[in-house]
Amino acid sequence: MIANARMYSVAPGAADAWKALFAGVGARAGLSLDLLEYPAPSPLSELWARPDKAAVFMCGLPYSRSENGPEIVVAPVPSAAGFDGGPRYWSDLVVRTDSAFETLSDTFGGRLALTVRDSQSGYAAPLRLLSAYEWAGPLFEEVIPPRITPLGAVTAVADGLADVAPVDAYAFRLLQRFQPELTRQVRVIARTDSRPIPLLVASPPRSEQLAAAFLTAHQDAALVPLMADLLLDRFVQPAPSAYAPLAAEYDAVLAFWRSHTLAGRIPPDLVP
Repeated sequence: MIANARMYSVAPGAADAWKALFAGVGARAGLSLDLLEYPAPSPLSELWARPDKAAVFMCGLPYSRSENGPEIVVAPVPSAAGFDGGPRYWSDLVVRTDSAFETLSDTFGGRLALTVRDSQSGYAAPLRLLSAYEWAGPLFEEVIPPRITPLGAVTAVADGLADVAPVDAYAFRLLQRFQPELTRQVRVIARTDSRPIPLLVASPPRSEQLAAAFLTAHQDAALVPLMADLLLDRFVQPAPSAYAPLAAEYDAVLAFWRSHTLAGRIPPDLVP
């Protein structure tokens, strides 16, 4: 059975820490997990469809839209400031540190970077935030080609390919931890409302031993340093109903942007 943390393997150091944590938790559960390599741009949808998942990070949006989908193992609770001890997150909207932008509306008329269409943090959440603004004509001149990952979104802004981009807040904290030279080139000017954080899922039936090992990982002296490195306080087991509203919100925001103009140019695979 496979384990994979691609969603939060934002840098080699983070990827190594996730692998070590998964191996340690698996050992606590008496399981030998296959720590699968699955780098971008391989589509996450194919990873989530695999029948041999033991613990694979999945975005809450596709989870909310799945029928007869995977089972919840646990969700992470980040230890970074602002997460308030719960399994929730948001999207930070970032611009270049040396730019003149002070508010999100200052970026209108420029270039927006998004990740992929089935992403809560990199697509649905920022489009929902942007729908609250009144603007004559397109909000942006262009939505640039998909950036796939939070790292891609931040890099697009740092490199001047985009003026603003949404970034998963937990992924951004990990990028600040593992790639500070990159994150110093951007700053946050807005954020979306918080929503349930991406979760670890399994193919039915999930291993109850593995779930229990995750839930008590913060009590294991051997795993505590790995969790600290990954800015994790603990894991919890959220109810499936916590993610259900994401599907309706997504449908509503797509309907809004089908009758409003987000940008003058949008790649076909990012059109609402």
